[in-house]
Amino acid sequence: MLNQSTFTLVNPQNGNLAFKLFLFEDNGFFDHVQRNNYFSLIWVQEGSGKIKADFAEYDFEANSLFAFSPYQPYMITSDIPVKGIAIYFHPEFFCIYKHHKEVSCNGVLYNNVYQPPFVIVDESSAATFQMLCDQIKTEMQNPALAQYELLVSYLKIFLITASRLKMQQHPKTAEEVKDNKEPFILQKLKDAIEENFKTKHSPVDYAEMLYISPKTLAKITKSHFNKTLSSLINERIIIEAKRELYLTDKTVKEIAYELGYEDEYYFSRFFKVNADVSPQLYRDTVGYARAIA
Repeated sequence: MLNQSTFTLVNPQNGNLAFKLFLFEDNGFFDHVQRNNYFSLIWVQEGSGKIKADFAEYDFEANSLFAFSPYQPYMITSDIPVKGIAIYFHPEFFCIYKHHKEVSCNGVLYNNVYQPPFVIVDESSAATFQMLCDQIKTEMQNPALAQYELLVSYLKIFLITASRLKMQQHPKTAEEVKDNKEPFILQKLKDAIEENFKTKHSPVDYAEMLYISPKTLAKITKSHFNKTLSSLINERIIIEAKRELYLTDKTVKEIAYELGYEDEYYFSRFFKVNADVSPQLYRDTVGYARAIA
């Protein structure tokens, strides 16, 4: 038991992964594209390299914590050993959408198209994360009464700590470029996407709204978000679609219409291209249909 490095809970109703914690000593787990039907937390304690997530690529150093949503594609590449701890949890085990008021990680740690999908772990947070991981390992090796409640409590503290850390670190990005006009345009762009992504899907629409040329807006967006404007818009639509598929019993056709797509089949193709899974399969493996089965 002392050498155990993987701790797994399986949903007894369907045999699927519910919760998992494992220690990794190299990059073998993540050196190919991951598209999992559960939430992922990957804490790289040692090593550095590059992380590809959705349509962007970022450099990372030791003590980086990555957070990925179900079916969000990601891959880690590195020339040196990457060591750390990973936690996976299925929405059936703990749903960040349903418990948003408790942990506030949706839109901060997860499902934020405007920030990199990771946070730098400081010394204090590292101590907290390590303590929580140790508690989780102990609890999973010796299951007892109310194990689920205890594990969810540890997970909540982990998510809250990480979300607070990311919110503390985010303003620094704005400060670095505060002397030019671009942050104002970027905030206006974020506001415009949030208000209009259900009806306006073209980058040209947003350039017109901001009274800026499409070429200039594209350059600014790529420079600061490391993504194209089309990618930002598409990711935001997919996040909303996933949320609706998970939390509601609306038909795919209804969700498509609410997101500005008259053709259900066009929307389904758009969803599959961006999420690598059909809307119905997403619902079956992650969302509402399974939750009420």
